[in-house]
Amino acid sequence: GGSVKVLDYKPFDKKHSFLRSISILMGQKSQFTWELSANDTFKLLKEIYDVPSNEYLKTLDELVYMLSASDIIDKQVRKLSLGERMKCELIGALLYRPKVLFLDEPTIGLDVVVSKKLRTFIKDYNQKYESTILLTSHYMHDVSELCKRVIIINNGVLYYDGLLSELVRKYA
Repeated sequence: GGSVKVLDYKPFDKKHSFLRSISILMGQKSQFTWELSANDTFKLLKEIYDVPSNEYLKTLDELVYMLSASDIIDKQVRKLSLGERMKCELIGALLYRPKVLFLDEPTIGLDVVVSKKLRTFIKDYNQKYESTILLTSHYMHDVSELCKRVIIINNGVLYYDGLLSELVRKYA
């Protein structure tokens, strides 16, 4: 039992203003249509989230640059590698500048090099835009590189809520 609020909204109410303030990226699920290019999907997301054209172009250019994705955004999604798809998924998730980004296993199945690039991007994005990022991961490289604060929940029971450094000092 209990309740939860995000940005002073009750998530289950699914208000448009709330949904426009958050984004989610799941490593195992795609928000993209396989037959379209990533760029076509970005345009669709622009319309769905009513992003003004000048803001959209500026944000898209910046995200594509930050993720070194200029050579892949016009590829059909089905032809993208998993690492390329995850870069595009991140761009799509951030096109409308959400205040809160939920990341669920964002580096699952990725090789070491792509995983490192995505973690660097997430860290840089977080610092630049002071966005709130909630990361769900079992992969300790993601946690140790991206998180200061850690919450451990098992079967609905809160086991730890505090600094990662304190968790490591106490239990490692």
